[in-house]
Amino acid sequence: MIIKKEQHSAPLTIDLTGPDGNAYALLGYAMRWCKQLGREWKPITEEMTSKDYEHLVEVFDKEFGDFVTLLR
Repeated sequence: MIIKKEQHSAPLTIDLTGPDGNAYALLGYAMRWCKQLGREWKPITEEMTSKDYEHLVEVFDKEFGDFVTLLR
């Protein structure tokens, strides 16, 4: 019998003041994670881009905040 050790990865963190915090990077993360999670990408991106950057961050946090921490 082969027993696999569970891998626990560290929580993801995105520094919004760095290069990963720009709108295009956040949209890229959102698209990738939607594909991985089997979620619809279009409604999320439409909501993210419907207003300003702060709204984009709020929607991103609402949709993906369970497994990523945003730092300001």
